[in-house]
Amino acid sequence: MATTFKTFLNNDIATTRTLLHEAIPITGTIASGTYSDNNIKNYAHGMFQSVYDYPYLSSSANHIFDITVGVSNGSSAGTIVNQQTKKRNIYDQMAQVLVPYDVSGNIQAFDQDGNILAGGAKINEAFFLNFSRLLNKDEIKKGSFTISFLTGALASGNPSSAFKMTIGDYGATSSFKVNSPTGEYGLLYTSSATPNNTSAVGHLYYQAGIAVITASIFGGLDEVPEDRAIFGPPSASGSNDVISALTSSTIQFFADGVRRRLDSVQFNNTTELNSTIYFCRANTGDYNYSSNPTYLTASKIRVKGDLPFAEPVSYITTIGLYSPNNELLAVAKLSEPLKKTPSNELTLRVRLDY
Repeated sequence: MATTFKTFLNNDIATTRTLLHEAIPITGTIASGTYSDNNIKNYAHGMFQSVYDYPYLSSSANHIFDITVGVSNGSSAGTIVNQQTKKRNIYDQMAQVLVPYDVSGNIQAFDQDGNILAGGAKINEAFFLNFSRLLNKDEIKKGSFTISFLTGALASGNPSSAFKMTIGDYGATSSFKVNSPTGEYGLLYTSSATPNNTSAVGHLYYQAGIAVITASIFGGLDEVPEDRAIFGPPSASGSNDVISALTSSTIQFFADGVRRRLDSVQFNNTTELNSTIYFCRANTGDYNYSSNPTYLTASKIRVKGDLPFAEPVSYITTIGLYSPNNELLAVAKLSEPLKKTPSNELTLRVRLDY
């Protein structure tokens, strides 16, 4: 235990912030049910579906993301005859978390261009991908997110006949939004669209790790069923298009359709590493002696040998960081002892990461 303490000065302490990124690729084969759907978990409540990278009963399985769908009260998709309350509740729950309330305390719909105060078009039918914290860590890196779907009708169940649509948060590094209670979010656009107020197809909430995508990417309300995506088995008829899936089918059925048409997801996550750096300075007159009982032998400094007029010397092996009450909080060990005499000075750099 130390008997001599030295107080840090203001210029002895510095802080740094480092952002670490990791590439996260998710293939459509995993989402489509690589393990005979044993990596797809459905629940009795029927409100969302979970996707794992291995069969979810395996101890090595990792949760990847959840899929669900919601419809707002302002939707023109038609009369919802299956799970109406749950689809409304899902939309409202996501909106009240991700979208700020209005001045009267009412839940607001997802705004297409993110400019809520200016009104404009709303995303009234949306599906939600809630990514696991294991994947997005502290946040998703802005401008790195892309997701691809097979859209349009499938000819005789042949996926190659469908159109591949890639969606990303293009240009988000300089044009993200900050009016969400959960933090920052970017607008999602198709790769073929020019980013503007009317071409956005969804939102990506970076800190929350949630993608909100309009269901109209699988066929708009004004399109005929033959031009819409078919949800369900490849042989399903036009009655299982995106509008019918919203109104007449379950959330699980819609989630199955999204998974079957998911081609790939890719983004970079972000881990924020904060560091405090302490510069421990041993000046010429500091720490030239040791309180270790073995430092002396027969009243003589052992390391001086039989040279009584030699300068004192010590060897520094450990640094202790103490509280204002002299309570030991952290210990740093040197890789090898450092010789300290009145004729030299040492500055040791200790970094604490958190």
